[in-house]
Amino acid sequence: MHPFLILLVGMVVILGAIIVLRLNAFLALIGAAIIVSFLAPGLPGLKIARVAEAFGRTAGSIGIVIALAAIIGTAMTESGAADRIVSGFLNVLGEKRDAVALSATAFILSLPVFFDTVFFLLAPLARSMYGRTNRNYLKYLLAMSASGVATHTLVPPHPGPLAVADTLGIDLGVMILVGIVVALPSAIVGYFFGAWIDRKMPIVMRPRPGEELDVPLTDNLPPLLPSVLPVVMPVLLISMSTIVDALRLWSPSHEDIWSKIRPFTSVIGNPNLALLLSAVAAMLLYHRQRKPTREQMASMVDSSLMGAGVVILIVAAGGAFGAMLQAAQIGPAIQRGFAHIGGGSGIDVLLLAFAVTSVVKVAQGSSTVAMITAAGIIGAMIRGTTLPFHTVYLGTAIAAGSLVGSWMNDAGFWVFSKIGVVTEVETLRSWSPLVAVVGMVSLLTTLLMATVFPLR
Repeated sequence: MHPFLILLVGMVVILGAIIVLRLNAFLALIGAAIIVSFLAPGLPGLKIARVAEAFGRTAGSIGIVIALAAIIGTAMTESGAADRIVSGFLNVLGEKRDAVALSATAFILSLPVFFDTVFFLLAPLARSMYGRTNRNYLKYLLAMSASGVATHTLVPPHPGPLAVADTLGIDLGVMILVGIVVALPSAIVGYFFGAWIDRKMPIVMRPRPGEELDVPLTDNLPPLLPSVLPVVMPVLLISMSTIVDALRLWSPSHEDIWSKIRPFTSVIGNPNLALLLSAVAAMLLYHRQRKPTREQMASMVDSSLMGAGVVILIVAAGGAFGAMLQAAQIGPAIQRGFAHIGGGSGIDVLLLAFAVTSVVKVAQGSSTVAMITAAGIIGAMIRGTTLPFHTVYLGTAIAAGSLVGSWMNDAGFWVFSKIGVVTEVETLRSWSPLVAVVGMVSLLTTLLMATVFPLR
């Protein structure tokens, strides 16, 4: 069966199961993954096994992080730490700028840290802000997301832009600087677009699975410094590792220094360990503020993990579905489709790079895979061609394209939906257009800069 027909079958199964039949997202995704795997090439005896393997790989990469983040979020909420941070924001900026504070925080934190980790850490703040203001819950979630996805796809050392820079031979420092410049207006426009969506379809904050609706605390709040520690500590630890990795690429002449530091930072900067330490800090703060019994502490952890388990299952099933689309040879089919297009020059190449990446993203769900695939296709096409602008703009055009077409085969879709407690239909109507707008603004900024500041 042709790969694009397999893709169509997978889309119909998922959308029909969730929207029409109202099935649980896990059942819809894992069922679609199995169907796609049967239709894809491969030995019959391996078609179910590879679904389980892909599910396990995704769960292994995000399971511990999600579970620990759930504990952190619950402990910060119960201890009053989240409310203390929100109070600090509101005291400094005022209630009218509460979403701006979340957006700016997400932009800075997501420069060195993956989007999903930042979203896990900031989601309790969004819920506490809603508890204080009783408004704009969707705006808070989208403000965080606009900043997080912009930096995650445009700025190294995140794996997608890092791979694009390596494939196209772009200097890492130039990719970082230009990526930040392109990401900033994209995040700002995304913030205003998110505010517009919030006015069009306001959403009331819902309780997380197995929990009562959060009630903001007003008394016995912890001091600000211990309150922010569970959020800041993993960011600092993970940043140490990613910064050293970036410096090894940027300054290979000092490889002996980086090689001595790298074993230490790779351990403490591992997201699993960083979040474990953060979870311990959050639980200690909860114990200090609320003096829970052992049974109450265990109950808090158990309820957190019960909700996290559902999220892990759904996100891992989404990863398995995306992997089965890759097994169906979606990438090579797209590459063959664009093979007849010759290597042009100028703006047409940027538009083509954006289009190729968008098609790959819609087909298989992963922004990183889409960027890597498109970089290989476009890099081969422009080989021997002199562009009228710096190659970095080709890299940002590819990154911009990876944001268009996020739907149910994208892990970020499910992180937003399940951590934010937003329905699948609401996510399609809010998250999906938001990230597409961020991608389109990134493309427009790239086109403008390539014309006005070609850097050649």
